[in-house]
Amino acid sequence: MHKLLLNRDIYLEVIQDRLPNAKRYVWIVTADIKDMYVEYGTGFVPLLQLLSELVENGVAIRLIHAKEPGPRFREDFDRFDTLINNQLFERILCPRVHTKAIIIDGREAFVGSPNLTGAGLGSKHEDKRNFEAGFLFDDPESLKELMDWVDELYLGEYCHNCRRREYCPDPIIDL
Repeated sequence: MHKLLLNRDIYLEVIQDRLPNAKRYVWIVTADIKDMYVEYGTGFVPLLQLLSELVENGVAIRLIHAKEPGPRFREDFDRFDTLINNQLFERILCPRVHTKAIIIDGREAFVGSPNLTGAGLGSKHEDKRNFEAGFLFDDPESLKELMDWVDELYLGEYCHNCRRREYCPDPIIDL
């Protein structure tokens, strides 16, 4: 599968249909991170509630982002003890990240323009959301290449030669 997704279809196919069905792990890479609501259960809930429930069900979540989250995201985050005190939830900050990607169980991935925000990936009304585009794919070679790259980023492999370290508020590794 190699499928172009535009605008609200990204939310419907990736966030609403696929993300809640993750079984083993979800890796999310984003530049910007703000509070984001999704349709889940009987209404609209913070994405963090969905992620918390996934962690409670044994799904490992890895979140890599470039900026400190917005204040409403931080308020929501503090409500979910599972995300704070569970080793299955990992979060790192790297100011050089500009990639936007979601990998689900190593089976499929979405790579595109939207950030982890309501107007990018969230459930916002079609007339209020950003104009976004990206590809959903399950090609094993592309998945492996993307996953290896995200893993190297997460493990701090790029920190050794980073010329922006002075701007890094929370270095991934100590040099």
